[in-house]
Amino acid sequence: MFVGVGARRVRDLFTAAKARSPCIIFIDEIDAIGSHRNPKDQQAMKMTLNQLLVELDGFNQNEGVIVIGATNFPEVLDKALVRPGRFDTMVSVPLPDVKGRAQILTLHAKPIPLDSSVDIGTIARSTPGFSGADLHNLMNMAALKASTDGRENVSMAELEYACDKIRMGAERKSAHISAENLRTTAYHEGGHALVALHTKGAMPIHKATVVPRGMALGMVSYLPEKDQLNMSREQMLATLDVAMGGRIAEELVFGAAQVTTGAQGDLAAATNIARNMVTRYGMSEALGPIYAPDDEARHLAPATRELIDKEVQRMLEAAAERARQLLKRHVSELHLIAAGLLQHETLSREDILRVVKGQQPAAAAR
Repeated sequence: MFVGVGARRVRDLFTAAKARSPCIIFIDEIDAIGSHRNPKDQQAMKMTLNQLLVELDGFNQNEGVIVIGATNFPEVLDKALVRPGRFDTMVSVPLPDVKGRAQILTLHAKPIPLDSSVDIGTIARSTPGFSGADLHNLMNMAALKASTDGRENVSMAELEYACDKIRMGAERKSAHISAENLRTTAYHEGGHALVALHTKGAMPIHKATVVPRGMALGMVSYLPEKDQLNMSREQMLATLDVAMGGRIAEELVFGAAQVTTGAQGDLAAATNIARNMVTRYGMSEALGPIYAPDDEARHLAPATRELIDKEVQRMLEAAAERARQLLKRHVSELHLIAAGLLQHETLSREDILRVVKGQQPAAAAR
């Protein structure tokens, strides 16, 4: 009953556009109608795309109609749709960099009363990988939090709350965490923070917390000084060391038999980084400058695949050993950070630096 409706709507759209020229036609999620055609598809399923192709061919250069399409899956578009004369110019729109994030946050903050203490630049630096929609959501969530708490202005506390909620999920206020688990989490996060503090090439710490969010019982967040377009070998090795810091801290304080499952995410991330260093970035002395990602590894000799696995294991064990030696040298600072987290739940970078010197966190000092 509805066969041909899509094609008719395409005809009507372009007829209306030509009547109103100059104008722009914007088709969002164009892959919904422009994906690869299959000979097995029913003719009715092809009619909309066929009509779109006909309409795109029916333009003269002076008609004043510009057609723009948007998709997250350009690889699935039909070849006829992206040939010269149709959608022949591709403009990549990446996630915003730190400057772009600051501008987007400033735009969405215009209708929201901000406290004088708010530093948009700090929030922009702490949100790498956020899209424009995420940043808009962040501002809305911060405003809702401030309203719920009866505040007249949005402060950094609400913005930090919104950032953590988007990244890790909502606080699990109803979760009952035993004192033993809380202490283990404090040492685990303290291990990450301490290794990051004393390892050259590690990202600067933003804060450490033992407040459970989502599936995590705690976290250490970082504040990059700028967007990371490339990472050096030193930075990647530092990331491995920091990832191992939590598990090694548990082992040093509670013993190898009491190591928990909390390091699962750290080990997954570290293994992925080490494998990429070996198979993608040529950062292994044993294998040299090869490129052999997982989808191409099947073409390698069995001995080479075995060597890759051994090299990944060696890098992870070396990172664990470096973290172990560092934490042994600074074990007194580890106890101080863990005690601070148990007392205050969340410590900023400045608080951590004060705590390791035996001082009270800034908030407590005030």
